[in-house]
Amino acid sequence: MSTTPKTKVVILGSGVTGLTIAHVLTDGANADQFDVSIVARDLPEDFHSQGYASPWAGANWSPMNMNERLAGWEKRTVEKWREMVPAGLVMHQKSKVYGREDPSEGLQKQYKAIVGSEYTVSASDLPNEPELKSVATFSTNSINPRIYLPYLKAELEKRGVTFTRQRVISLDEVCEIAGEGGVVVNATALGARSLLGVEDTKLYPIRGQTILVQAPNVRDFVACEQSYGPTDDHFFYYIPRPEPSDEALIGGTYQPGNWDLSVNWDTASAMWETAKRFVPALNNPDVRIKQHNVGLRPAREGGPRVETEVYLWPHVGDLRTGSREVAAEKKTTLVLHSYGFGGAGYQQSWGAAEEAVDLLKKALSLTV
Repeated sequence: MSTTPKTKVVILGSGVTGLTIAHVLTDGANADQFDVSIVARDLPEDFHSQGYASPWAGANWSPMNMNERLAGWEKRTVEKWREMVPAGLVMHQKSKVYGREDPSEGLQKQYKAIVGSEYTVSASDLPNEPELKSVATFSTNSINPRIYLPYLKAELEKRGVTFTRQRVISLDEVCEIAGEGGVVVNATALGARSLLGVEDTKLYPIRGQTILVQAPNVRDFVACEQSYGPTDDHFFYYIPRPEPSDEALIGGTYQPGNWDLSVNWDTASAMWETAKRFVPALNNPDVRIKQHNVGLRPAREGGPRVETEVYLWPHVGDLRTGSREVAAEKKTTLVLHSYGFGGAGYQQSWGAAEEAVDLLKKALSLTV
């Protein structure tokens, strides 16, 4: 065991991004280098907080347009998830994704690199939907966030990671907690838009509305790659969950810039009727709707921000909260930013976290 003092790391945010980074920081040799704590307004047990994006996610791997960097994150995440299948945390499932046209050769090559050569595209076995011309078949993985997030937290607590519920309005506050020589990880998702010291105006929400159903014996992932529904912001997907074993998520909407957290019942009705066409077993009388959901995907113009910054603070000077005197001289704290993953937070989580920790270690001049 190393006798070198550990670097204190304070992670702001306990969504899937912050929790996964904490796992990487406390795994293997990293555990001897970092002393990790997490500060967040919402914690993994807060399933009903609409200000907390992670509980509302589809949380599976499905095909998306991506660059080489993001594809690498997704490949690594799929590898990690497959390791978790025996424990019941992750469900391995057959998948069909329909489209109005074949994915480009470049995308098909990318997808095969992620999920394996079994990824194939054909024009056979299509549903009775005139607009659809192709179907991609492959095996994928899904997760139940309400099981997975508490699991990540419990495992971190076993490793000595502490969790503090605290509302934070500025990066300065977390830098004070980290102290001299400490590091801050900013994993605040949409919160980075209003977090003083960050105030990233490139962030925007993508509203997603879904339906949680109890659907026995319907265990395959089915989706349409392009928009499909009454308007262009409607998409169809049916994602079975590993636990409870009869639960599935139906979606959904993809509405950039929409902050509305209320359920739109016309949208819910349209989603339900579309789902019953693609998954006829949903017409079974044993199927019941358990919950209607609305969440905001934390997207960012230009893609996710995963990078380090030497942050100069105090940032807000005389306007900061609290009774402490403003320091006469500026301080610096190393900050690792990791946010803005949109609807891909889960399927990029492990790859992005490992890259983020590598960047942090390089900035600290530690061995990667």
